[in-house]
Amino acid sequence: MRQRQTEIIVQTTGEGLYEISDAARAFTAEAGLSTGQLTAYCRHTSASLVIQENADPDVQRDLIAFFKRLVPEGDPLFVHTLEGPDDMPAHIKCALTQTSITIPIVRSSLALGTWQGLYLFEHRRHPHDRKVVLHAVGD
Repeated sequence: MRQRQTEIIVQTTGEGLYEISDAARAFTAEAGLSTGQLTAYCRHTSASLVIQENADPDVQRDLIAFFKRLVPEGDPLFVHTLEGPDDMPAHIKCALTQTSITIPIVRSSLALGTWQGLYLFEHRRHPHDRKVVLHAVGD
């Protein structure tokens, strides 16, 4: 069994979904594994990872709009407001999604479906440099 690991930086311009499928595919190819798994891990508490449709951009817009309605800024129940009105909603959105995703490697390729993409989901309004660790293991 072999392993390989790297960290990528995703520069965000604010709230939204940032596809990192190409970076994950390139890393998987470099790892040279025919069978195994790739784990992507987001090192933040106000951004997360999702696998989502990558064909119709309306899906991304609808997903962002849904999360804005689900966890609106300015909720009077929020005590943590020191880092701005978008921070506590970002933490909740992160808790509702995932910070780690595992994708099988099959015949040296990521086993993403035809319309699936791997995304960093930025929950804050301002730009950030987000770190995502990629770890491949297999044969």
